[in-house]
Amino acid sequence: MSDRLIYLPLGGAGEIGMNAYVYGYGPQGKERLIVVDLGVTFPDMDGTPGVDLILPDIAWLVERKAQIEGIFITHAHEDHVGAIGHYWEQLGAPVYARPFTANIARRKLGEHGHPEGVVSVVDVYPQVIECGPFKVSYLPISHSIPESAGLLIDTPEGRVLHSGDFKIDETPVVGDPWNELLWEEVSKDGVKALICDSTNVFSSEPGRSETFIGPAIAEMMKEAKGMVVATTFASNIARLKTLAIAAQEADRSVVLLGRAMRRMVEAATDEGILHGFPSVISPEDALSVPRENLMLLVTGSQGERRAASAQLAQGSYLGLKLKEGDTFLFSSKTIPGNERGVIRIMNQLSELGVDVIDDAGGKYHVSGHANRPDLERMHQIVKPQILVPMHGEHRHLREHVKVGNAGGLTGIVAVNGMMIDLSGNAPTVTEYIDTGRTYLDGTVKIGALDGVVRNRIRLALNGHMIVTLIIDENDEPLGDPWVEINGLAETGSSNAALVEVVEEDLSQFLGRADDKTLRDDEKLEKELRTVARKSAQGEIGKKPEVTVIVSRLG
Repeated sequence: MSDRLIYLPLGGAGEIGMNAYVYGYGPQGKERLIVVDLGVTFPDMDGTPGVDLILPDIAWLVERKAQIEGIFITHAHEDHVGAIGHYWEQLGAPVYARPFTANIARRKLGEHGHPEGVVSVVDVYPQVIECGPFKVSYLPISHSIPESAGLLIDTPEGRVLHSGDFKIDETPVVGDPWNELLWEEVSKDGVKALICDSTNVFSSEPGRSETFIGPAIAEMMKEAKGMVVATTFASNIARLKTLAIAAQEADRSVVLLGRAMRRMVEAATDEGILHGFPSVISPEDALSVPRENLMLLVTGSQGERRAASAQLAQGSYLGLKLKEGDTFLFSSKTIPGNERGVIRIMNQLSELGVDVIDDAGGKYHVSGHANRPDLERMHQIVKPQILVPMHGEHRHLREHVKVGNAGGLTGIVAVNGMMIDLSGNAPTVTEYIDTGRTYLDGTVKIGALDGVVRNRIRLALNGHMIVTLIIDENDEPLGDPWVEINGLAETGSSNAALVEVVEEDLSQFLGRADDKTLRDDEKLEKELRTVARKSAQGEIGKKPEVTVIVSRLG
């Protein structure tokens, strides 16, 4: 049986977030494997109410645990490293990362009681990590978090370049600048496949540097009359520094609010990659500083309900309150799907008299991802035999292939669960893997098809009713059934209490039920549920979820 080189996305392909990619080499079914990134995505109240986190489905990987040579984390964003603490025990492989990312990964492993020593800190190219048939090097690249990296993966079938998340920024404030000479060097002898970020493929203008927005932010803070609050991704250390320096220039003291914000600044300082960050003051000390001399850096740029932004919008946070005339800056892009939460906070702030500034005009935010011209530039440098877009919704992947085709490249749209054979002269789909999502619900991981979240949505949409009936020793109802409701209108179209109407309909049904039905719990519960739902629909126009409890005496 001949060896083959495979690529299998388990998350991040056909969606933005929850990145998890697998590369394998060897005989079919016996490939040695490496994993690139283990990320999460975040729930919303519409589709995943009550869920804490959404993780990739790694059942395929767990079944092949003994074949995994290593786990490589490209950078410390949650959608790339957030699942490492949840899944490491099931995979058990060594973890590799650059120092800052390793710092974050170790913290996540420690939070779950796993040994932090399984994370090996690696240097960048030309250092090589040998994992079975793979030789892997980290290629520094610019992004919106320090020490981001692409991966150079040498295999017996040729060289693969995994771009990771990247942008072309030669002056990124914090982190590695774009190094075109490096990417030219690692590509000069030929690249089998480029697995490439697709996030901003629809943005037609070249990407802008982080330094572009500094002067505009500083000017805004100088002109603002009251207190200024700014929110961005906590992991965007360069943006935090840009905002903090602008505050310093405007004679404003800086306050960090939110655990994630403090943790990221601390990690960046510990690893020696954050220099020249202005000193900060505590929320307690901020209470004695004039409002016009304050700038709060807060979490919650995506509308998270428990973050500092949301709490400030609802009244106060750690004693700090927003007032009319204050300014709130969203120095971030809203991730698709989070718009409703962000707009809710914006309106709450407006009700407080706060002036809200978003990034609709691109004045106060630059993306951490490559725009179309930058992707084309990467294609021209690497000149891969095969282009495989990743990190994007299906429309992004498909458009990225079109861009590659226009430049003379052979590309393929590969979504989660689609195993691609990269061994030949052209990519082929060799297998489809059952994959999906795993929900962290409290402390329990549940499958997307387990029905828990689906039932929760049904409860939210339809309300809930409990019907209780006692049957005596002679298989006769002992009194009338009684009904309790939750999440339903108490009075319906007849102007009588809903529970009374339903109870009366249930009693009438029991009065005409035959002995066979009264002796059969399963049939009796089904009939009572049907009557209750029909009765509720007639009164309030909704069919609630109904739980029937039949208790028998003797």
